[in-house]
Amino acid sequence: MFEKGTRGNTLHGILLIALFSFAAFYIADIPFVKSLSLSPLIIGIILGMLYANSLRNRLPETWVPGIKFCTKQVLRTGIVLYGFRLTLADVAAVGLPAIMVDAIIVAGTLLLGYVLGKLLKMDSDTAILTSTGSAICGAAAVLGAEPVVKCEGHKTAIAVSTVVIFGTISMFLYPVMYRAGLLDGLTDQQVAIYTGSTLHEVAHVAGAGNAMDPTDALGIAGTATITKMIRVMMLAPVLIIMGVVLARTRRNASRSNEKSKIAIPWFAFWFLIIIGFNSLLQHLCGVETVKEIPLNGAIEYIDTFMLTMAMTALGTDTNIAKFKQAGAKPFLLAGLLYVWLVGGGYLLAKYLG
Repeated sequence: MFEKGTRGNTLHGILLIALFSFAAFYIADIPFVKSLSLSPLIIGIILGMLYANSLRNRLPETWVPGIKFCTKQVLRTGIVLYGFRLTLADVAAVGLPAIMVDAIIVAGTLLLGYVLGKLLKMDSDTAILTSTGSAICGAAAVLGAEPVVKCEGHKTAIAVSTVVIFGTISMFLYPVMYRAGLLDGLTDQQVAIYTGSTLHEVAHVAGAGNAMDPTDALGIAGTATITKMIRVMMLAPVLIIMGVVLARTRRNASRSNEKSKIAIPWFAFWFLIIIGFNSLLQHLCGVETVKEIPLNGAIEYIDTFMLTMAMTALGTDTNIAKFKQAGAKPFLLAGLLYVWLVGGGYLLAKYLG
């Protein structure tokens, strides 16, 4: 990819994605866009898809390796650096109830997604990615699962689109439900656990939490975010288990007696190591929140930019024809999982939260 003679073209592809990502950051900072809690990652994939359906065929194919580099190496590095947003203290802050609800939501969503995907006769890769995004942390989870599933880029983009749509709906729906008294059966802590354990993106949780409890006087906004971050921590073990299961499934499907190599997502281990390291830093620095750790803000900015590059690059492989080919089934699956999250999550928060 970076061999002599092709290095320039590869760098051109990376630079193209980087320019789109800078544009995504600029657009995401526009007040109206910011009010919708649309992160640069989402803006990036939209820009990538616009490029895929307009200028893609007018630029040199020799730039493609640079774009692929962003969907692989840059993506995995971004997932690893995501660990700097988390510490083990986050888990201790909310206790066992939030952990139990998160664990059931993650496991239940993945299992339900698998069963529904079979019933709908969906493409298995798209079903897995959509279920993972709904179960854990939206676009970031889909991106994390992509190297394990090893599917085409447009399937990843379709899965991201589904979780963004339903996550955005939730961000506005939950505060309305709260104001209308539909969540009066829950305590403030249970409302927070319900919000953090069922909404898709971290940005969606933050948006809904702040709408219900702007000053965090009731503890809803803060506890919801921490509950969400515990879900994010579950990404690593899910990816490891997923890698083992998929390797065995594909070996059985090929009916081969030869041992197939298990695709172990090593970046998931590094993700966990970074969380442990960040927890140590928090202790050594004697600060209460992860954002107070020196250089944390810079690392988070770089990480968000790298994930935006990955999302943008994936978007460039997604044109309208591929969406038509996928049909309505991915969105139907995401919708059914959404019903489970809203209804099942409420009951779990009420009786376990």
